[in-house]
Amino acid sequence: MTQTEFLNIVMPFKDKVFRLAKRILVSHEEAEDATQEILLKLWNNKTKIEEYRNVEAFSMTMTKNFCLDKLKSKHAQNLKIVHSNYKDNNISLQKQVEVNDSINWVERIIEDLPEQQKIIIQLRDIEQYDFAEISKMLDMNQTAVRVALSRARKIIREKLTKTHSYGVK
Repeated sequence: MTQTEFLNIVMPFKDKVFRLAKRILVSHEEAEDATQEILLKLWNNKTKIEEYRNVEAFSMTMTKNFCLDKLKSKHAQNLKIVHSNYKDNNISLQKQVEVNDSINWVERIIEDLPEQQKIIIQLRDIEQYDFAEISKMLDMNQTAVRVALSRARKIIREKLTKTHSYGVK
């Protein structure tokens, strides 16, 4: 496999690998390092890459496993999740403050979710993977993925509603 062929296969999902790494590791620098490490591993195994039916799903699984291993290491205690993929420059300052506040609340709520639910939220709601791909990446059946996603969304919805109700019932 030539370098051009490799790049044509890997480059379309490189940003997804980074975003998943950032969701799990939080730190921008740590996510960049993880992305580079995953791409290097793929490059070193480029002769085997054609054996995989879905290189993107395989790469996302590699990313998840690599990042979770990194979190388990001793230097991982200072990492936190920060993510926002929403940007609209044509809104009023008040609306922008409200949107940023909501995004911050959602980030904090997601931070408190169990690790598996965080990853499923990232893969489904942010990266837009379908349930079959997520179930392969996480080695879970599709029903379990759907249940975990439903529970995570319910927790987010309840906590966000509680936050925005300001004590009014």
